[in-house]
Amino acid sequence: MRLWTATTGTASAERPPVVILHGGPGLWDDHEVLAGMLGDLTVVHRFDQRGCGRSGPSDTQSMARSAQDIDELRTYFGHQRIVVLGHSFGASLAMAYAASYGDHVAGVVYLDGVGVGDWRTAYREERARRITPEQDARLEELSGRPRSQAEEIEFRALSWFTDHADRERAMEWAYASASVDLPINFAANRALGAAGRATDDELRARAATIRAPVTFVHGEGDPRPAWAVRDLADQVPNHTFHLIPGAGHSPWLEQPDLVREVLRGAVR
Repeated sequence: MRLWTATTGTASAERPPVVILHGGPGLWDDHEVLAGMLGDLTVVHRFDQRGCGRSGPSDTQSMARSAQDIDELRTYFGHQRIVVLGHSFGASLAMAYAASYGDHVAGVVYLDGVGVGDWRTAYREERARRITPEQDARLEELSGRPRSQAEEIEFRALSWFTDHADRERAMEWAYASASVDLPINFAANRALGAAGRATDDELRARAATIRAPVTFVHGEGDPRPAWAVRDLADQVPNHTFHLIPGAGHSPWLEQPDLVREVLRGAVR
């Protein structure tokens, strides 16, 4: 299995290396900005998950296999312990890795994950407030058929712009993410989506076993509700929770200085 990787920063004897886990599932790494916030502290590795982005194809998609990929990369890079920094779906993957490979985890950063409980109802209600009926109808129309390249970008932007708290710049940021010339792996998205994840009780029980420090970071304006993440955080013996004001699902875009301070604190 060939995985695309990128490494930046400088190795440190005092601070553990960081491995960044992108979201989706089925997307690709787009976290060069996050890596840049930490590169003067330690070495930072990024990669596209199996079957996604610039990595090779894979018919095997499961949380266990994805967690094993992380540990194989850790071994390949020559690290004893790592900080796993996961965004969105990557946050869930980071917790799964920490629960299964705890001896190799120096810390976890859970960045705008979904938490536990019925977060979907609150998410859908907030999303409905942020999208016009015309935009929603266009998204529905694009969802049901093959799309041209321009339509694919429009489809992605309409799917993602509601994630941002800053409504004036939301579409600008969404189009920037949508214009990446890589295909979405919808098969991976389905396999690793809700049907492929653990139950809430299993997630809570798994979180209680993690002994490494876990830093929860959540944008206050993320349509995924913060209470669901707090519920998960409360299960972790050693955790901190940071609510980022004026920020959405990608808080480093809207509050870069504050997010940078929190992430650096987690790595230190």
